[in-house]
Amino acid sequence: MIKVAPSILSADYMHLQHDIERVEKGGADLLHIDIMDGTFVPNISFGPGFVKAIRPITNLTLDCHLMVEHPEHLLPSFIDAGADIIGVQVEATQHIHRALQIIKNGGVKAEVVINPGTPVMMIEPVLSMVDQVLVMTVNPGFGGQKFLHSTVEKIAQLDQIKKDRGYNFDIEVDGGVNYKTVVDCYKAGATVAVAGSYVYVANDPADRIKTLKEATK
Repeated sequence: MIKVAPSILSADYMHLQHDIERVEKGGADLLHIDIMDGTFVPNISFGPGFVKAIRPITNLTLDCHLMVEHPEHLLPSFIDAGADIIGVQVEATQHIHRALQIIKNGGVKAEVVINPGTPVMMIEPVLSMVDQVLVMTVNPGFGGQKFLHSTVEKIAQLDQIKKDRGYNFDIEVDGGVNYKTVVDCYKAGATVAVAGSYVYVANDPADRIKTLKEATK
């Protein structure tokens, strides 16, 4: 059964605590927080102060995805803010190994992220040191996009590397996840699914979380 990480990018910002509590009570495993700087991606979202404000109101694992240029400059702030997992885009830094080291040295789980157009070989040198790999199944920056089926092959490649080398990282997918696409991802080896609009646009987010889990039993 897949773990579900609702993305608060699709939540109601005027009732954020309520929306976080709804998914926590509804069986969510993590809370996904998209950090966007308006440069690496065209949108702007949250900063470390936002993560710090959320930390006291939920026991969910805070899964922070940094879609920012030069992420290594911001990592200490997100570590201090209470992030449990921090994801860094391999395309956003020339120093991916250093960035992941900073995260690990801060006592936080480290995640490397690849865009739909980035091959798995780009992150192979750091797979031994990560706790999670995020495969973007849409082009990053906006919610509500259509799932790119070509990305499923990358999930399968990562799953095979895990088995061949005895690695233990989670494989997370993000973008266009629903009760149909989650099955393809799960069969290919995904262990965590980020779901934004699919969960939060629904009248009953808990039912949507349950649907994703039931589909991958």
